Amino acid sequence: MSLFNLDRKKCKRDGFCSADCPAQIIVQADRESFPSLLENGEEFCIHCGHCVAVCPYGALALDTMSPEACLPIQKELLPDADTVKNFLRTRRSIRQYKEKAVSQKILADLMDTTRYAHTASNAQQVHWTVFQNPKDVRNLAGLVVDFMKIVLPAMADPERAKRMQRLVDAWAGGRDCILRGAPNLIVAHSPADQPFSATDCAIALTYLELFAYAKGLGTCWAGYFTSAAGMHEPLIKALDMPAGHKCYGAVMVGYPQFGYYRIPLRNKPFISWR
Repeated sequence: MSLFNLDRKKCKRDGFCSADCPAQIIVQADRESFPSLLENGEEFCIHCGHCVAVCPYGALALDTMSPEACLPIQKELLPDADTVKNFLRTRRSIRQYKEKAVSQKILADLMDTTRYAHTASNAQQVHWTVFQNPKDVRNLAGLVVDFMKIVLPAMADPERAKRMQRLVDAWAGGRDCILRGAPNLIVAHSPADQPFSATDCAIALTYLELFAYAKGLGTCWAGYFTSAAGMHEPLIKALDMPAGHKCYGAVMVGYPQFGYYRIPLRNKPFISWR
């Protein structure tokens, strides 16, 4: 099977696939001609599926995907703008969790949806490590505290040192201010030598957070954890990432202990209109 496969019986020669191809490797001379692949076009195809998705008739297939294998868009399920606006405004970062762990089935559903997050050039290079055991999550938080104890004496910024010391003291007093007692942790990592790895992971984590909110879960970005995961060898070893990979972000996941009834105020956007 070649990269580009066209069912001429279904094709209406409307030019949608050639016009929408991001790599511009599908060509069509005129409305009397069928679309075809540019010479050596395989080299530049990013397998994004735009050509397959944009054809109303299912006439085009790639060697990596057929129209039959792609889920149809259910437009009746798409939310309107006001619904999306309210959804985005009401999402909160959750720092108080119930002790109940999230089931593997729900976590798997999160990850299955998150794989649709867009990546640069459709590289799809985001990898995940999902911690399901609350004890493991607490052990990871302890490793972050150990890292803080090491870097505190050399910290030049007194205000930052004061804040970090509070976290260490809280841990000593039995309070986890690193991973907030979350029962689950999801870590995003990717090859460190690939361009846009950090951006791809950040976008994917945002997808994950928003879908988690829709599922009734709470999340919060684990900033202290992410910082330590790039420098503290015991933590890096505990994550057991593939060689050459780097942690680009992580989110705590669990069931929120509290609900919210109002949308907090935020600063006006900083905009330069041109």
